[in-house]
Amino acid sequence: YQLDSERDGEVVRALIGAVEEWARSKGMDRMIGPFGFSDKDPQGVQIAGFEQLPVIATPTNADWLPAMVEACGYTQFEDMVSYRMDIPARLPERYHAIADRCLRNLGSHRVPLGSKRELKPWVVPVLRLVNATYGDLLGFAPMSEEEMHVLAKKYMYILDPQLVHLIADAKNEPVAFVIASPDMSEGLVRANGKLFPLGFVHILRAMKRSKQLDLLLGAVRPDLQGKGLTAALGISLFDAARQHGFTHLDSHLIMERNTRMRAELERLGAVVWKRYRVYQRGLS
Repeated sequence: YQLDSERDGEVVRALIGAVEEWARSKGMDRMIGPFGFSDKDPQGVQIAGFEQLPVIATPTNADWLPAMVEACGYTQFEDMVSYRMDIPARLPERYHAIADRCLRNLGSHRVPLGSKRELKPWVVPVLRLVNATYGDLLGFAPMSEEEMHVLAKKYMYILDPQLVHLIADAKNEPVAFVIASPDMSEGLVRANGKLFPLGFVHILRAMKRSKQLDLLLGAVRPDLQGKGLTAALGISLFDAARQHGFTHLDSHLIMERNTRMRAELERLGAVVWKRYRVYQRGLS
């Protein structure tokens, strides 16, 4: 799962060495990680941006850990980055023109969500869209219907329907979505990682006060990517963010090789402020 240790290189080496021996005993010839028990868990080791608080569902660790992992012979397998971006007062006019043309040409429409009751029927269809879209992402495995319901139940309580934006086609099936949440990091710190007896109060209070919006999940149906749906989602999300008083956002983890998404964010002034790495090492 996640690698953790006291600040001792020999302890880190012993932990990793034990896993390597187990892997060899199973006939494996390469180690890759850290990974969670599933692809829905945090992946990798944080390697930069330690001055920032971690956001939900991302890995975090001491700043000395990457050097100790690399001292054990591990090298980069995949890097991921997280961006900070100021919420714009208004997206450039070309984004509005692209969004309007896209929705008109595709016969698609924005889905208004005013309550969790209205949101709930869309959760599983949205996760089916994730299955269809995330195949190229690191470590992703398609979700079963049962897993979709478990994941929905896990996150439903923190979701604000006004920060969930959907676009549906003429058949009223989701073709694009983005889900965001107020940052709860300060609340998790004050709660010391515990929900009870009063931890949940700190978390809810932090979410109400936060000026940071965390992007959690988003996707566009593969055959419609590059058509302008991201512009339509961005307009809706940023409008809602301003209405809620958010000043900036955290993009969550983006694979470094996802140049299309990174270029779009950077055009809007986003800058990398955290970096993560999945390591590898041959066992021969």
